[in-house]
Amino acid sequence: METFPGAHRPLYEVKANLFKGMAHPVRVRVLEILSAAPDVSVTDLILDMNVEASRLSQHLSVLKTHHLVVSERRGSQVFYSLAYPRVAELLATAKMLLGEVLESTQQQLLASEWTAPQEPAADTRGPSTITRQ
Repeated sequence: METFPGAHRPLYEVKANLFKGMAHPVRVRVLEILSAAPDVSVTDLILDMNVEASRLSQHLSVLKTHHLVVSERRGSQVFYSLAYPRVAELLATAKMLLGEVLESTQQQLLASEWTAPQEPAADTRGPSTITRQ
């Protein structure tokens, strides 16, 4: 039986490591694609994401290392899918959280007494008494 990496470490460290596995926009995008379509070839990922094959391969390797995706070879093609359906739930939860944060920030801005900078008042003292020579 295979032991999950980090099984003897505190849970907060294992969680942090999971988030490290997701900590790149390319990897998040791969997970989003795999959340929408359960079985995607590397070729389709490359076309969808417009990234170089070598770069995508590195990111897929990180996702596999962190047990977020699984791969299956079929002939000359390699297909990827989420290792666990809860990965899609985690992404959906993150999206909802970000929406709440954005809404809260917008409400704080609207409620604040912030005003645009005022134009300096015109000088009403008359003409200047300083002359230039």
